[in-house]
Amino acid sequence: MGATTSLVKDKAATGLRPAGRPAWLRKTARLLFGLAVTALIWESAVQLFVIRPVYLPRLSTILMAIAATPGAYVNGFLRTSAETLIGFATGSAFGVLTGIAFFRVRALREMIFPIFVVSQTIPVIAFGALVVLWFGNTLLAKAVIAFYLTFFPVTVNTLLGLETVDPKQVALMRSFGASSGQLLLRLQLPTALPQIFVALRLASSLSLVGAIVGEWFGDTTGLGVLLLQAMFTENVVAIWGALLAAALLGTGFYAVVAAAERRLVFWSAEQ
Repeated sequence: MGATTSLVKDKAATGLRPAGRPAWLRKTARLLFGLAVTALIWESAVQLFVIRPVYLPRLSTILMAIAATPGAYVNGFLRTSAETLIGFATGSAFGVLTGIAFFRVRALREMIFPIFVVSQTIPVIAFGALVVLWFGNTLLAKAVIAFYLTFFPVTVNTLLGLETVDPKQVALMRSFGASSGQLLLRLQLPTALPQIFVALRLASSLSLVGAIVGEWFGDTTGLGVLLLQAMFTENVVAIWGALLAAALLGTGFYAVVAAAERRLVFWSAEQ
């Protein structure tokens, strides 16, 4: 009896919990349950309140329309995914590196940062038209538009995160002979990571918006193309089908970034 009590106390002291279902399994189950409830409410509300299809079609009707032409949606999903991923990856990398450069060189920040601010006042539609003229209706053009919407928030948040580093910690590491590179990798970037990931979660959605808007300037494949075609033909069911596909892509992309944040910024969750 005493041994059992001691074991329980040891587990409580070390934060151990009894074995059970994995956390990811519980979260997946909750997600699927939430989706099922939402689908049921959607389907029931349309029939109960006799909502006209022009405003909100039944979910089953939308899913059947997608199942009738799966190839178009799969190809569009993959094409838009590629454009979004390229724009997000390059924009995020550029934003982090630029934020570090602005943090290290104040003169560079004062000279270039105002230009970045002005660039963000240009409507994405106007910028997209220019990019398509430069690169044509290519995957690269759509990725550049996604890059345009991605890099600025990452740059700003990287700079803000680096500026939150405690000067006393910097002085302590310098007293032990830490170089500028060691300060950046072991103190400044880890401190800025929570702020950077705030921007990355936002950028995961903005890059998708940029890719879809870029496809409106002319293309043959993509979720933006499906959405534009459905708008021209006034096919409400197809519009909702494209919206659901875009929502799936955006949610999945956001979930990947959030999962990376939980893994890399684990101390934030502990706090």
